[in-house]
Amino acid sequence: MITNQLSETSLTTKDFYYELPPDRIAQVPAEPRDSSRLLVLDRKTGEISHRVFRDVTDYLKKGDVLVINDSKVIPARLYGVKADTGITVEVVLLRSRGLNVWEVMTRPGRRCKPGTVILFGDGLLRAEVLETAEGGTRLVKFDYEGDNLFSILDRIGQMPLPPYITEKLKDKNRYQTVYAREEGSAAAPTAGLHFTEELLEKIKAMGVEIVPVMLHVGLGTFRPVKEEHIGDHEMHSEFISVSKEAADRINNRTGRVIAVGTTSCRVLESASDENGVIHPVTDDTKIFIYPGYRFKITDALITNFHLPESTLLMLVSALSDRETILRTYETAIREGYRFFSFGDAMMIL
Repeated sequence: MITNQLSETSLTTKDFYYELPPDRIAQVPAEPRDSSRLLVLDRKTGEISHRVFRDVTDYLKKGDVLVINDSKVIPARLYGVKADTGITVEVVLLRSRGLNVWEVMTRPGRRCKPGTVILFGDGLLRAEVLETAEGGTRLVKFDYEGDNLFSILDRIGQMPLPPYITEKLKDKNRYQTVYAREEGSAAAPTAGLHFTEELLEKIKAMGVEIVPVMLHVGLGTFRPVKEEHIGDHEMHSEFISVSKEAADRINNRTGRVIAVGTTSCRVLESASDENGVIHPVTDDTKIFIYPGYRFKITDALITNFHLPESTLLMLVSALSDRETILRTYETAIREGYRFFSFGDAMMIL
């Protein structure tokens, strides 16, 4: 398990609060992907520029490394019935715990005691509750015939959209990056949703390296920070992987390291030593980045606009500073930017 030595801080959760009008929460993705807006923040000068996302190429240079998270979202929300009573149960897969064993959220939870059997898709998929885990989640073991679990989920599962998105998603691939590869995320690494195949090819042609790393996003990313002092918050655990090839390509760069999303940033900072050298890794990380953190390798960040009082807002505030980020968010609200998972993008240079 990768953690970090947290710096002393007097900051409270309320220090990261801001007012967001409900109509600023994006309900549908931009079409095409790269037509979303891009706010560019120069953290040295505080200067803000308003662009379109495909203009991101104006801020990239030959020799830069663009680090992407190629984790793939699984249709992790299932609706089934209890085998003994027929009562409807909602199950959301959070992370794999071994061969066909998953940590899940269940609703209603009180009806899913150890030994409970849940049937999905007219018996196409069966789950038995093994035990109650920390935080009220459950460990379940899935049984099925024929295809692998992911192909069955693709047939009967739904995308686990965040609770603030109330519109039905017409095309589930729109909650997926174009470079998604390895199944395992319960939520999308949303900064990557803005890239198209054509834009990525254009970036490569500029001499910018595009290097994949992996972090399986858990729903813990949406959980609010409940502690008054942020230093008391215990970060959720997420699985990460950096291959030797990816580490070598990043270490041999001649330009900047630009993280696409807070997930890629957390991978980079978890896998880097104090000298800014990336090492291959396959592990869980609970790294928590907030103001006072010294970045070891991340030079710039492409990200979306994050929820008030969230660990993601704390991370971007660490790369710039809290006051500048909150002022920038005020500007974005005033200028009509769209927020959260399907919203517009921000680049911090």
